[in-house]
Amino acid sequence: MATEFTINSQQIESKINNLLPSQAGFGPGVDFSASTMVIPIVDLTETAEGSPLRQDLQTSFGINTEFDNVANTTTTIVSTTGYYRLLGRYRSTNTSSNLSSVSITDGISTNTILLFTTGQANQIVPFDINIFLSAGDSCVVSCATNGSILVASRQIATIDGELVAP
Repeated sequence: MATEFTINSQQIESKINNLLPSQAGFGPGVDFSASTMVIPIVDLTETAEGSPLRQDLQTSFGINTEFDNVANTTTTIVSTTGYYRLLGRYRSTNTSSNLSSVSITDGISTNTILLFTTGQANQIVPFDINIFLSAGDSCVVSCATNGSILVASRQIATIDGELVAP
């Protein structure tokens, strides 16, 4: 059985009045009360629902997908903060040794995420990865003369984690 009791504290009353301005009109003589009964609160707002889109569908590519074909050069694929999905393939064009990569750089240091080396002609290596870019970071694709990297990129969430629909 729940127990009801009165809270008579000027400090608590001031705090509630500051945090909940709509409650400030109680005036003198009205006390706050509390109960030992647990009352569940169910949030029925859209914020509490989360995304109605399944996670696998949320990472889908759409008409706004960015495509890059990198060969014999280094190209910045993405330079905006957030979470991104990169889907692509590396393809070697001959038997000469090749060194190609997908990296994240902040302009000072570089972290190689994928490294492709091959000595076989027409070898195809698919990849599907998610990356995170903070302020000042860029995703860079570098490919030597003996191959090419085709990559599609799509932002899947903002830097704050807010999902971005396809």
